[in-house]
Amino acid sequence: MLISRRLLLTLPALTLPALAMPAIARADGISLKDSMAERSIGSADAKVVATEWFSLTCPHCAHYALEFLPQIQKEQVDTGRVRIVFRDFPLDQIALAAAMVVRSLPADRYLPFMEALFASQDRWAFARDVNHLDEIAKMAALAGMPRSAFDAAVNNADLRAAIVAGMDDAIKTFKIDSTPSFIFDGPKAKNRLEVGSQTPETFARIVNEIYG
Repeated sequence: MLISRRLLLTLPALTLPALAMPAIARADGISLKDSMAERSIGSADAKVVATEWFSLTCPHCAHYALEFLPQIQKEQVDTGRVRIVFRDFPLDQIALAAAMVVRSLPADRYLPFMEALFASQDRWAFARDVNHLDEIAKMAALAGMPRSAFDAAVNNADLRAAIVAGMDDAIKTFKIDSTPSFIFDGPKAKNRLEVGSQTPETFARIVNEIYG
């Protein structure tokens, strides 16, 4: 699915008025710097770095995260060959709000909550006649985020701007325009773009080609 910053900011059916409010205190005392710090799995010394741009409302991203990533992590990440870096590329305002919540959690809760959101997209992202924010808030509560902290997260204008700025940079620097998209860097490749969900087999082939 293709997206643009302009579309993200103007979709009327998904506009969340609260996001236009002034920034308020960070949830759980987490600073903006900490919220936007790199979220990744794997060794810092890995020869290959795979950066994924994803949207929490993207079914293809969910399929990759739930069906393919566990095997990729076992075969490529846990063996020290690859580090995977996660980057936000929200396709709509609901995905943007969800990304703000995920990044407002402590870093050790980032990946588990992201996986929980992917596993329940039908409930909070695509269900009709529901308040999408309330559904995300219910899940965030299970991850240890009280409603006051949730409200602080989705109303934080600075965090929203930082995520959108990261999306802008991905578009300008790497020509990212859909999710999931990956940039692979290794001894034999720099900024190699691969678009779409990567099976464990395809991922392994790419890593082998650029591993060195």
